[in-house]
Amino acid sequence: MVNHLLVNIVNSVLGVGKPTARGNQAHNCPFCHHAKPKLEINFSEGKKNPWHCWVCNKKGTNLVTLLKQAKAPADKIAEIKKHVSYVDYRNADIKVEAVKLPKEFKAFTQMSKSDMTGRQAVAYLKRRKITKADILRYNIGYCEGGVYDKMIIIPSYSHEGTLNYFVARNFNEHSPVKYKNPPMSKDIVPFELFINWSSPLVLCEGMFDALAIKRNAIPLLGKHIQRELMKKIVTSQVQKIYIALDKDAQKDAVKFCEYLMNEGKEVYLVDLEEKDPSEMGFNSITNLIQKTTPLSEYDLMAKKLQFV
Repeated sequence: MVNHLLVNIVNSVLGVGKPTARGNQAHNCPFCHHAKPKLEINFSEGKKNPWHCWVCNKKGTNLVTLLKQAKAPADKIAEIKKHVSYVDYRNADIKVEAVKLPKEFKAFTQMSKSDMTGRQAVAYLKRRKITKADILRYNIGYCEGGVYDKMIIIPSYSHEGTLNYFVARNFNEHSPVKYKNPPMSKDIVPFELFINWSSPLVLCEGMFDALAIKRNAIPLLGKHIQRELMKKIVTSQVQKIYIALDKDAQKDAVKFCEYLMNEGKEVYLVDLEEKDPSEMGFNSITNLIQKTTPLSEYDLMAKKLQFV
């Protein structure tokens, strides 16, 4: 069923369109200004509203994005936001929580030769291919006692150098508890202190993955891009974005690719096959990233069809 309310709003901006089929309507394109109505918009209720110009290939999946790019009046954009699902990452108001490292946290620079717990922690990091330079750069430490007993602590810092999160991973192989996340929001930009927002960006899942990639890598701390990180990406100067998520997160990865491509970014979907970056190591994951080509609209459609 056609959502005539949306049709009326769009008509008031682009001019009255011509109904075609399956809830679609053809309009004159505000981008290429073709003489014929070549901009196809879907107005079906209860669904996304994809739009596509068959001449200039401009496209998207949301009417708010369409009206913004068409430079519609602010009142029309505000009106249509009330009737469609839309997250405005650019203007999102994010709350920042105060974060503290565990009181038992010890930097490896404080470790004595007789510290057996520290030596076990170092051995664990070596097995994970974490170098001394990584330890110093990221201020990696460990805990002896307390809630995070026998756990590696990897801090994350904001662009101002303020602690905004940390992850804890158990280096005792016999412990049933492998990791313990702190009781705070993940809605931050992890490792932001080390990110150059003018250079190609690599998005991965965990902090150990980011440590393996080394160069301009941001861990998602899971399989989803949080609001604050998405806001930073879409408002930044970065143009090339590599998405390197595990096989079990490919459906989400494709969604991120589509959204970022609609925001005008050049997106690369890295095929990790059966290993994650931390297992592959720096050289292998770097070679794989360098061989990855940008996604085209055809590639994106093919990827989406795999999950239908």
